[in-house]
Amino acid sequence: MAKPVEVDDRWLSRIAEQVNGLEYGEVNIVVHDGRIVQIERKERRRYDDGTSSVQRTLHTEEKKPRKQG
Repeated sequence: MAKPVEVDDRWLSRIAEQVNGLEYGEVNIVVHDGRIVQIERKERRRYDDGTSSVQRTLHTEEKKPRKQG
């Protein structure tokens, strides 16, 4: 049977630290033998400027005349 997870104020504070300011992403809590041993934070940054640089590059490449040989 699984052990109940022990969470004290110190861990609650650490978890809150990782979640605060996170706009897009995830926070994973790793538990071993009923104890929190690790907190992982994965942050994603989204850039929405209308057109990505990849799209602009591809679009520019399409307009270039191709050499025939």
